[in-house]
Parts: sequence; structure tokens; C-alpha cells
Amino acid sequence: MSKFNKIQLINTFSALGLQLLEPDEQLLVIVDNEKLYNAWFTPESVLKAITAIGRMLNKQDLTTWMDRYLFDESHPEKRIGLVLAGNIPVVGFHDVLCVLASGNHALIKASSQDSRLIRHILQMLEAIEPGFAQSYSFVERLVDFDAVIATGSNNTSRYFEYYFGKVPNIIRRNRSSLAVLTGDETAEQLHELGHDIFDYFGLGCRNVSKLLVPEGYNFNFFFESIESYQPIINHHKYNNNYDYNKSIYLVNSDKHLDNGFLLVKEDSRLASPLAVLYFEYYADLESVSAKLNEESDRIQCVVSSAALVIKNQVVDFGKSQQPALWDYADGVDTMAFLEGVH
Repeated sequence: MSKFNKIQLINTFSALGLQLLEPDEQLLVIVDNEKLYNAWFTPESVLKAITAIGRMLNKQDLTTWMDRYLFDESHPEKRIGLVLAGNIPVVGFHDVLCVLASGNHALIKASSQDSRLIRHILQMLEAIEPGFAQSYSFVERLVDFDAVIATGSNNTSRYFEYYFGKVPNIIRRNRSSLAVLTGDETAEQLHELGHDIFDYFGLGCRNVSKLLVPEGYNFNFFFESIESYQPIINHHKYNNNYDYNKSIYLVNSDKHLDNGFLLVKEDSRLASPLAVLYFEYYADLESVSAKLNEESDRIQCVVSSAALVIKNQVVDFGKSQQPALWDYADGVDTMAFLEGVH
């Protein structure tokens, strides 16, 4: 049974959101130091992730979100094991939020790549509402759990299925995101698409790794519109990936486009290497919708303004890394899942 009623939860989480939108000195020090532990977690990327959570935790959206669920007041607290990913900063926060909002106890197996930020944000939550101190635990190994939500790769998912298969579970595998262009996009839309491609260096499953473009599409306007993202090449790890993939394409005489910080290559696969954007031509939008629906279980979201009839979430340009509370990973309603854990 939840220690808090819905109004208390909304007020507490929205207060946390406001603090994340205006980080204090202590949080800013942590933001700045993350790069010492994980070179991909630059201060800019970490701040972007924290403010995205801050915007997500607004009172209006929290109210809309929580009004969707009717948790039984007599429902006993369950221990929910969480295996968090660490590919982008605080990527596992939403799972923790769902467990806390549903009145359960979060057993958190944090990623070694991203354990400090999530701890500090939960300490901030405790400072707002001390009752949350008893609602979560950080663990090295999951034991004594009633259900599990585990995020990993296609390889680790097999281990997760073996280890957690006997309890209710959500097991997430590799997914990719893509954009569907019509050729009618404005410079502003294509510039915003740059965020979908380059935010967090393209490491997230909501980052666009492939474009579907109409036959005969000219990439010149696309390259002009994303030119302002050129400084990404100054990051040494991104630059290493760019140089490595470029050298492979040159040695193999693979046809590709290159603007000095992004390689664009025609390829039927969904997931591209870092610093590479795949593309594929299409004849009409009906065939695009059919193709995307066939591959829906491998797609996280689609960025487009085109009229698509697909199962996956479609978001506007620049919004792929700004999910709302109800934009669940893999399209699986985490709160509804937790409602059903008895």
C-alpha cells in the first residue's frame, strides 16, 4: 500500500522537477564531474538529461498521468527489481519513478556507467519527502523480488529471461529509432532533427540512426541544416568512431556521404554505428508504413511529420529525446504492469 496519496505524489514529484530545472551548486558539481567517470557524459549531455526529466515532472502532466491508474489502496507493497541501462545519463529514472509512484519498493541495480546521478536525484527526492527513504534500495545483486524490469542488449536479454523468467517481468532489448522524410521539410525541421541524431552522441535507443527518404532525395539541404552540430567532432570518443568508420568505408570503397562530422550511408539495417547515419529510399508512404509495422518490435520511435499509419510512437522533429511520462519504452505500459503485480 502506498505511503502517499495521489496529491502528495504529484506535489513531491513536481517539486523535484522544479529543482532539476534549476540545479543547485551541489548538483552542478556532480553534473560537471560525470565526465571523469564516463567520457560520454559531458556536462552538456548530463544537464540536457536532467532538464528533460525536470520538464517531464510538471504538475499538469503528472496529474494526467496518475489519473490513468487506479491502484488498490489495500495492495501490499511489492519489491520490484530494476536493472537500469547506462547508455545515456539517468536513462533509468522513469522506471524508478513508476515503481515509487505505484507505491512499491524499488530494488535498483544501477549501471556502473551511471550510478551517481540517479543516487543524487533520489536523495533530492528524499529531502523533499523523507518518507521515500524507505521506498528504494541500491543493490549489487537482485534477490527477493516480486517482479523485474530489466533493460539491456539482445545478448543480456537471454540471461534476463533465464534468471527472471519465473516472476512477472518486462525485459527490454535493443531498439532503434528512425526518421521518415518527405523532402518537404523546412530548414528548421531538419535542424531539429539534428537533436534527434546527435543528442547524447547518438547513444540512446530514441536517437535517430536511420532515415527513410523519397527516391532521388538530395542530401545537400539536410547537410546545410545540420551544419551547426559540427562541434560534436571535437569530442575525442565520437571523433574516434567517425575516423574508424570512415576508414573502413574508404578501404572497402563503400559509397557514402561525408560532411566532416557525420557519415551517411545507404543500408537496409536499422541500427547504425556511432557517427554514421543509415538511409534507405522509399517509393510511397504506404510502403513505409508497411515496412515500419513489420519491424515495429525493433523500433523505439519514429520522427516525422508525414501521415504514417504505424504501431510505434511518432514524434515531431527534435522531440525524440524528450518523452512524456506516458511515452513508455518499447510501448509497454510500465504502470499498468505494476498494477498487475500481486
